Amino acid sequence: MPAQFLGPPTHDDFRDTTILRPPAGSKVAILIFEDLGCPACARAHPIEIQAAEQYHVPLMRHDFPLVSHIWTFEGAVVARYLQDKVSPKLAGEFRTDVFHDQAAIAGKDDLHQFAQLWFQQHGQKMPVVIDPSGALTAKVQADLDLGKRLNVTQTPTLVVVTRNNYQIVCGTKTLLDPNQLVPILRAAIQQTTTSPAAKHK
Repeated sequence: MPAQFLGPPTHDDFRDTTILRPPAGSKVAILIFEDLGCPACARAHPIEIQAAEQYHVPLMRHDFPLVSHIWTFEGAVVARYLQDKVSPKLAGEFRTDVFHDQAAIAGKDDLHQFAQLWFQQHGQKMPVVIDPSGALTAKVQADLDLGKRLNVTQTPTLVVVTRNNYQIVCGTKTLLDPNQLVPILRAAIQQTTTSPAAKHK
């Protein structure tokens, strides 16, 4: 059981925790596995964005579309198209808008209509076939496989990670409150900035 940045240690069922690391050049990051049709993910979404912007840490977003949500895998492919082919900024806006309107998206036809209108409103032309080569689908599947490797069991799974440690914010039966992200993130940042000084004493 890992030590934590804030509060007493809590239990998780993660398996391969080697993937819980910030990207190169960063000491701290926010890692998220989300499903575009998950109401809890929609509630956590603005908290994640605000925290990442306020504390200048990367937000490592991974798609984890649930089988029970029949349209969310395709929704993630659309978001990945925008990210890779148009701009990461627009992809982020698309995700935000899907979360905002997710109650109106009940199936793949609803998603297609939503996406077509969204592209028009943002000055973009939606391709007739959005992923002809299957490359974007493969990237979403890779995210899903990464979550399974970690043993993600619910969404959102939200984790603050450093180079040597991590603390889960949401993603277990008892850890459900995304509002704990900011205090945990602040504690992680404080520990990563004070540790080097402590070593030189």
